[in-house]
Amino acid sequence: MLKKAALLAGVIFVVIGIAGFIPALTTKDDMDMTLLLGIFMVGGVHNIIHLLSGVAALFSAKSEVYAMWYFRIFGLVYGLVTLVGFIQGDTVLGIIDVNTADNFLHLGISLASLYLGFGVAASTTDAKPTSTSTL
Repeated sequence: MLKKAALLAGVIFVVIGIAGFIPALTTKDDMDMTLLLGIFMVGGVHNIIHLLSGVAALFSAKSEVYAMWYFRIFGLVYGLVTLVGFIQGDTVLGIIDVNTADNFLHLGISLASLYLGFGVAASTTDAKPTSTSTL
């Protein structure tokens, strides 16, 4: 299951990363900041981070263990990004611009990733093999 989730996450992040560079899908707000779909703040660095996150997810989709570690690390990193975004308000460490919609999206992504990395992985890796042989 984790491999499929990582594949899906990878495709979504790559598409979002590309979409952020397409002018027809972005608008400018009253402060001249670029918004993807008129909602989420994006920029060159932000888009590249989405692309790299997607490529990492696609790579991790090779195995359940890679996917588990991807979601664990990704969930923790996005959790930190969320926390810093909420504290700083309009930027994350001066590297990427964010708005409230971004912060709540990052929170959701972080929680889902942490669930997949720790909750689902723990239950699937702890499963005992069943024997079907009869004597």
